[in-house]
Amino acid sequence: QVQLVESGGGLVQPGGSLRLSCAASGRIFSLNAMGWYRQAPGKQRELVAAITSGDSTNYADFVKGRFTISRDNAKRTVYLQMNSLKPEDTAVYYCNADVKLRSSYAYTNNYWGQGTQVTVSS
Repeated sequence: QVQLVESGGGLVQPGGSLRLSCAASGRIFSLNAMGWYRQAPGKQRELVAAITSGDSTNYADFVKGRFTISRDNAKRTVYLQMNSLKPEDTAVYYCNADVKLRSSYAYTNNYWGQGTQVTVSS
């Protein structure tokens, strides 16, 4: 069984910073693409940023220049550094990962974390 556990959320003032972490555990052969999504009240879940196993990154337009995604494969962890936070960044942030469970498998399984609340307010 694979678990993704997020941490680092909280309350921050506009213009502030937070760093989210998501650690993967369980019987994992390899972690492929990993990403962060968010869901605000009354809105659909949306992609924030993603990173491939080769460290190629992709960002939503609304976070470009403010957020940075990175990963540490040895720690099986993906990070989201969030700077210049705005009230509209308030949401539950979810970690997502494509996981190859065994070397013999030709496919990956997709997993979600439980989410961490980020609130940007003065």
